[in-house]
Amino acid sequence: MKHFLVLYFGLLMLTACAQDKKPIQGETDYQREQNAKFKDATQSPLTAKGLKNFKSLDFFKFDSTYVVRARFTRTPYTKPFKMKTTTNRLPEYVKYGELSFVLKGKELKLNIYQNQGLINQEGYEDYLFLPFLDETNGNESYGGGRYLDARIPKGDTMLIDFNKAYNPYCAYNSKYSCPLVPRQNYLKVRVEAGVKVYKK
Repeated sequence: MKHFLVLYFGLLMLTACAQDKKPIQGETDYQREQNAKFKDATQSPLTAKGLKNFKSLDFFKFDSTYVVRARFTRTPYTKPFKMKTTTNRLPEYVKYGELSFVLKGKELKLNIYQNQGLINQEGYEDYLFLPFLDETNGNESYGGGRYLDARIPKGDTMLIDFNKAYNPYCAYNSKYSCPLVPRQNYLKVRVEAGVKVYKK
């Protein structure tokens, strides 16, 4: 009888733990990966209060319209510059290239940048930074714009997936210093893809 009770309570505790551990939310693998990262206290940019109340980031519904093939033009002779941030920090970037593409019937262009402080770090040798502003900023999406990560392509094209657009960390926590999106990277179109504004 004693062994039966131990087994019974053991199974009861396992069942309770399994019920407490809710599945990671998200429509796509990328969304689930982001939600998992934000739930993980060792990686999350959220404040302690935000982490405690976190369930899921709010995303636009995945839309393949926002996956575009862009013409990639390198700009090898541009000089490094100090990119403004939300603090006094001024990281050094260089305009690495230009991306030309068509979205929603409009011909658009974005500058893509390389952080000069990152290129010497392992894993970031070919990393490129693609910040952008669009017509959803301040409404459905974060007012300061959003970011995309990229790698230096081998050829003269690059795939841009706006469904993977994410907010700067300072959208979640004021302790972070985030690059301000250059005005040249303002898209006169609604990019209804990627993460939405964070509601605290």
